[in-house]
Amino acid sequence: MKKIFLHATPVLLAVLIFSSNFLSTNLFDIEFQNFSIWFVLSFFCFACGWLIDKTLGWIYGGKIVFAVSVSTVFLTVMLISFFRDYFHVNDPSTENLILYSLRNIYLGAIGYFGMVVPELIASQRENEKLNIKIDLVQKTIPNAKKEAELTISESKVKSEKILQQAEAKLEEIKIAKSRIEDELNQLILTEKEILRNFGNKE
Repeated sequence: MKKIFLHATPVLLAVLIFSSNFLSTNLFDIEFQNFSIWFVLSFFCFACGWLIDKTLGWIYGGKIVFAVSVSTVFLTVMLISFFRDYFHVNDPSTENLILYSLRNIYLGAIGYFGMVVPELIASQRENEKLNIKIDLVQKTIPNAKKEAELTISESKVKSEKILQQAEAKLEEIKIAKSRIEDELNQLILTEKEILRNFGNKE
């Protein structure tokens, strides 16, 4: 059911384009009736293009609109060739066929235009969102720089403190080492003195 509904719009577009073959070529008849009919046809083709873009997407919908336009032009050429008396075409020359084909191509182009407009609106909204994000990023860059500078300065202070503590500990270790060396030398001298005294007694 959903697929039938999705493809009903292209079928309606094909019917609208094909129905233009039965309109008069003179757009400015009395009271502009024929012009108003062309305007209504163009409006409905635009609406069909809009719906095709919303339901079938830009790529797949564009292919369908192109296929509908080409097929209606082909059917128009066949129709005029077989029923030239009805269309008052005594000579189905290339000029007459091109004129009828251009009417179909015009309405197909209106369908394309109906597909382009929502895409342009969507891209404009995306551009506005991107511009807002860019503005936010540009506003946050100075704050980020300040935070980075603060972090760097804090890390420098911490590293200097750690370095000072390490130097102080190194000094403590050197002092303890020299003290131990002095005590060891004193102990060696004491032992030598004891050994000397013990040897003299013997």
